[in-house]
Amino acid sequence: MSIRLATLQDIPAIMEVIREVVPIMRAAGNLQWDDTYPNPQVFEQDIADGQLWVADEDGTIAGVTAITTEQYPEYAQVGLDINEEAIVTHRLAVSPHFRGRGLAADLLYQAEVVAIERGIGILRIDTNSQNHATQQLFPKLGYCLKGEITLEFRPGLSFVCFEKRLELPTQKTN
Repeated sequence: MSIRLATLQDIPAIMEVIREVVPIMRAAGNLQWDDTYPNPQVFEQDIADGQLWVADEDGTIAGVTAITTEQYPEYAQVGLDINEEAIVTHRLAVSPHFRGRGLAADLLYQAEVVAIERGIGILRIDTNSQNHATQQLFPKLGYCLKGEITLEFRPGLSFVCFEKRLELPTQKTN
């Protein structure tokens, strides 16, 4: 299994993962995603921005995530300083056929790699308040619960924010 940047050719397989995941999410009461979001256009933009990563298992897309610097203004509701540069993970999904193999953790570790490469010491992520699996996963990976927010573009839903601070290597000056 490898974690790599997604290409436009990956979009159909990524959308298949989303089609597999959405009914499971909805059955659990997590209404964060539906038939309209996330969509191919969102993933195409992520690819154009160089921020969409996939877990590739022998040519099969097993998981996906966007690793961005896009913070929602609503993060301030839980005291996060949105003026601090942060790596933010969005649109994290793992195919049910590959669950239990640590792929979500691998994709989140890729966010750390990106953060370190860019010299950014803050990682942030949010998830629907009904997504109990990720709320259990994030603390295991060193993320701290910051609180619950609402998002203007997703009325009626609540989201839980997490943050992880990294110790970046100091650069030597001569």
